[in-house]
Amino acid sequence: MKMKLLALTFLLGGAFLMAQDYFPKNDGVKAKNNNYMAFTNAKIYVSPTQIIQNGTLLIQDGKVVQVGKSVTIPKNAIVEDLQGKFIYPSFIDVFSDYGMAKPENADGSGRSSQYNPNRDGFYWNDHIMPENSAIGSFTYDKKKAEELRKAGFGVVNSHIQDGIARGTGVLVALNDSGSEAQRILSDKSAQYFSFEKSITSRQSYPTSIMGATALMRQLYYDLDWYNKGNIKTTDRSLEALEENKSLNQIFAAGSNGNILRADKIGDLFGIQYTILAGGDEYERIADVKATNARLIVPLNFPDAYDVSNPYEAQYVALKDMRHWNLAPSNPKVLEDNGVQFSFTLHELKSPSDLKSKLMKAITYGLSKTKALEALTTVPASILGKSSEIGSLQPGSQANFLITSGDIFDEATSLYENWVQGNKNIIQSKDQKDVRGEYTLATNGQNYTVSITGDANKPKVELKKGTEKVSSKLEYTTDWLNVSFSENGTESYRFAGKIVSGSDDISGKMVLPNGTETTATLTKTGPFKETTKTSDDKKPQLMAVTYPNVSYGYKAKPQQESILFKNATVWTGNSILENTDVLVKNGKIAKVGKDLRAGGATTVDATGKHLTAGIIDEHSHIAALSINEAGHNSSAEVQMKDAIDPKDMDIYRNLAGGVTTIQLLHGSANPIGGRSAILRLKWGENADGLVFPGSPKFIKFALGENVKQSNWGSYSRFPQTRMGVEQVYTDYFQRAKEYDAKKKSGQPVRHDEEMEVLAEILNSERFISCHSYVQSEINMMMKVTEKFGFRMNTFTHILEGYKVADKMAEHGVGGSTFSDWWAYKFEVNDAIPYNAAIMASQGVTVAINSDDAEMSRRLNQEAGKTVKYGGMSELEAWKTVTLNPAKLLHLDDRVGSVEEGKDADLVLWSDHPLSVYAKAEKTLIEGAVYFDLEKDKTIRQSVQQERNQLINMMLNEKEKGGKTQTPVQNKKERFECETL
Repeated sequence: MKMKLLALTFLLGGAFLMAQDYFPKNDGVKAKNNNYMAFTNAKIYVSPTQIIQNGTLLIQDGKVVQVGKSVTIPKNAIVEDLQGKFIYPSFIDVFSDYGMAKPENADGSGRSSQYNPNRDGFYWNDHIMPENSAIGSFTYDKKKAEELRKAGFGVVNSHIQDGIARGTGVLVALNDSGSEAQRILSDKSAQYFSFEKSITSRQSYPTSIMGATALMRQLYYDLDWYNKGNIKTTDRSLEALEENKSLNQIFAAGSNGNILRADKIGDLFGIQYTILAGGDEYERIADVKATNARLIVPLNFPDAYDVSNPYEAQYVALKDMRHWNLAPSNPKVLEDNGVQFSFTLHELKSPSDLKSKLMKAITYGLSKTKALEALTTVPASILGKSSEIGSLQPGSQANFLITSGDIFDEATSLYENWVQGNKNIIQSKDQKDVRGEYTLATNGQNYTVSITGDANKPKVELKKGTEKVSSKLEYTTDWLNVSFSENGTESYRFAGKIVSGSDDISGKMVLPNGTETTATLTKTGPFKETTKTSDDKKPQLMAVTYPNVSYGYKAKPQQESILFKNATVWTGNSILENTDVLVKNGKIAKVGKDLRAGGATTVDATGKHLTAGIIDEHSHIAALSINEAGHNSSAEVQMKDAIDPKDMDIYRNLAGGVTTIQLLHGSANPIGGRSAILRLKWGENADGLVFPGSPKFIKFALGENVKQSNWGSYSRFPQTRMGVEQVYTDYFQRAKEYDAKKKSGQPVRHDEEMEVLAEILNSERFISCHSYVQSEINMMMKVTEKFGFRMNTFTHILEGYKVADKMAEHGVGGSTFSDWWAYKFEVNDAIPYNAAIMASQGVTVAINSDDAEMSRRLNQEAGKTVKYGGMSELEAWKTVTLNPAKLLHLDDRVGSVEEGKDADLVLWSDHPLSVYAKAEKTLIEGAVYFDLEKDKTIRQSVQQERNQLINMMLNEKEKGGKTQTPVQNKKERFECETL
């Protein structure tokens, strides 16, 4: 009792110390407490790698004074003997919204989009808010602080989780006893960013991931321009961005793909972001490691799906099943690859889930040392506060945990969480462990009693002989209450006093008839921890594939030397019977007869056809979004910022013989985004799909979509086809003036949009233009001629047959559909003879898909030109190979089977224009990316893996694990008008 009073005196004195020295005190005597607190005989984790056995921790005034085995304890110290208990630094969360009110959704009224900002004096985009300060919105929440402390946290770094540029964070100690002056460790702890728009504004731009990425780039360019004194007015957003640039920059990415996108922005402007991860870094660990970014890793491992219903189980994709299996191994993979990371509670349902998630990660191979680092020293380092928090070095804040044992052991209890020298009791460390085996004799009956579970929250099992009796146990401080009933009506109630020096528990028993008597729980044996099986300790993990979805490869395809013998070879200029083709070093080495294999693998192609890989000039597969619809011009965005390397349509296209596509922006605006020409190298990351050295392209659009006639928006210019022409004229004139000023040596604000349009004027970037109606086609050619350049390609071009002679004179190609017509008003005049008529007038003609399903059978679409218009088979085949290669300015590398060209080839089982033809092998640069026979094996392995994972999930459910309802996570397929 004396020790408790002394400790209380110490704590109350600490409250006086917390007040500022220069503050007047009118409610009592102004006093200063110089007492110390010493914790002795503890196993102390000064840091995750510095551990002291039987050590002493000495604190005063909320700080660590000394720690070690031989600490001199001052006379005015209160000493607490921890008798073998453990001390750890309290945890730190770098990514929290603690104390922040949730942002409110903007008024959603009105049919039309909002294009202008709501604010004046700030950046032109409402989603850029670096001026936001978390300290201005912060309210200390004692209830949530208690929840966080129970999970082991002493400090959290909070910010307003809204917007693309989110402003600064606030670093808070979870000290209920202190004032804001003590709790706030930093009122500008970091600067935060994300790819997500603010919900507080209806401003339309950006509407896509590539728009958000472009906005971030332009923001930094504008900051540089502003800092050079080129803007006369004050921009409070740019002022704040500049002021905060010395802080740690934290980017909320949320997936391995977004980590790479954020890092590219940082690399462009010399910024090394600390990045919020997504828990899927194991899929692309080499790429993630190459960013050199420190990660903030969530522990929101998904629950198993309830797949007990076989119909519902079909909804769950293999990739989602596999992520359930592999996500808990993510921290270990990061550790094994030397990636520095901290943990966060972000996206966990409750702070109380932390321990079970940590235990799972450790079960999956994460070391306890690395786990502790991720909760203490690493987050402290990220925040630049290593000398104050995250460890128990002298001078650091007295933020520490007292536990019954190893903090990462399931049976360990967290007793106390001290924050800034203030004690917070989580569980009483003086409560006796009563677990064990007992007997109980009462009312002429004998019972066996097993008390198990957690030491501070035990549970009971009571038996009469071998028959289990319904029972309940409550344990608080020094009293144990047990109630039980044999038949559901006659209840026994026992209350016993826990006394030191005895393992037996004696007390009062109330019998079913109300008679009171004495009774004793007599201990007969100790509590025995349940030993986990080896299966629990070594979870079975599925293999990561490239990409990590169904039909992904265990290893990325490599270049091979292959000799195709006796094939019918469609060179692009002729059809050669019984011809050999040798592939070496990714190139077509030789084309001829009776070639020798040397060390090459020989493929008997007798009766089969070998062609160049199909090229789709107009595709929307392999993308995360298609339109940036927030402005009438989005030339600043680039499709390579939105590449989805895990899109199954890549594999499906390979199975249809497609090797190269132009990933085009959609048609939501007259001036769209920059294209990405991709090679369908299934298994590569986004950058690995980009065709190296490919020419620059951009998507323009004409017609109904760009004037928004189909979705009733009335606030954006243009609203008419006449207005579309004016948009082009205006933008090209501005770009012309921008380019002239830049070339003259005068300083210019770097404008990504104007830079791209200037490239067009200088014939450094080519236009693929979505088009239908002849009047607009004529208009577009006249506009470009006025500004001294030529159109490259009209895509769709369904009225091209009406102006084919003018197209040929202008020098523009046509990439069209084979037989689409009458699917909307502006294509009423479309005819299936369009391709043949344009070709007859000297226009370079390609057949494109604009559709994920059609792109799988472009060989058949090309065949339709033979029926409609009487094109020769060779000319028909060119519409999906050599001609689109010409339109993309890649015909020197791909599109035909010629010596020295890249070995992008397809081996067909039959005539390539036939509906019966199957792609047996699809090669890109000499590597086999699709093989029909291997596909059969992969299909079997996919089914086997699904069955294996389903059984694992069923087993998880049987063991009492949490489950979630199956959901269909189906990727949306994009078209030109998809918003």
